[in-house]
Amino acid sequence: MSELQTLVGRPWKKPPFVQRPWLRWALLIGFVAYLIAAFMTIEVNWARVYEGLERGKQFVLAFTSPDFTSRSGDIWEGMIESIIMTVASSVVGIAISIPIALGAARNIAPLPVYLICRSIIAVSRALQEIIVAILLVAIFGFGPLAGFLTLSFATIGFLSKLLAEDIESMDRVQAEAIKASGARWTQWINYGVQPQVMPRLIGLSIYRLDINFRESAILGLVGAGGIGATLNTAFDRYEYDTAAAILLMIILIVMALEYLSGIIRERVQ
Repeated sequence: MSELQTLVGRPWKKPPFVQRPWLRWALLIGFVAYLIAAFMTIEVNWARVYEGLERGKQFVLAFTSPDFTSRSGDIWEGMIESIIMTVASSVVGIAISIPIALGAARNIAPLPVYLICRSIIAVSRALQEIIVAILLVAIFGFGPLAGFLTLSFATIGFLSKLLAEDIESMDRVQAEAIKASGARWTQWINYGVQPQVMPRLIGLSIYRLDINFRESAILGLVGAGGIGATLNTAFDRYEYDTAAAILLMIILIVMALEYLSGIIRERVQ
């Protein structure tokens, strides 16, 4: 080994991110001091922590005996409402996202259309789903309508941005060849752009469907309908076995969607 090192010289070693040792140590000590100071500003009620540990233990143990029967009617009704809300909002959101994504792609849209579509995406992405849901619940009242509108709004921001970026990075040669043949704008989009982004669009749509179902469970906590309302009621009544049953059903449905999306993406690609 020593003979090999003599022949090849000293082995390469990754240089440190900060070259000066005193500055590196100063930054490290400063970071640790900041963490300690930040932790000391947190007010911790250890009595409540102790009570929470006991409830957490009961909740974890509830997963060993989930109760699917006591409130089966409410669980079934909430789950169906969540699924309908998820599918409807995904379909509407995706349908609106496609023209917005085309307008937000700088390589195919004129500047005024590009700015308008990018503004729509920015507004949609700036507002978190819970905030939008609270606002819509205040406007339309409790129920799945607020959840449907919230998820549709969130789908537009998510899908339009990613699809627009995919369009901007597509192969221009194929698209220009279609345009050079004298095709109209709609034919150019259909034969030059759509074949290149369709696998990505399908993959993103299925992924968004997965996200919308999980979000529907969260939106129910603020009164936007779905299985989240049933879950919230179970927690309020300390019915941890029912809450565990609902969470297990959500996990199973998400896993099924993940498995289904993998199969579809593999076939499309």
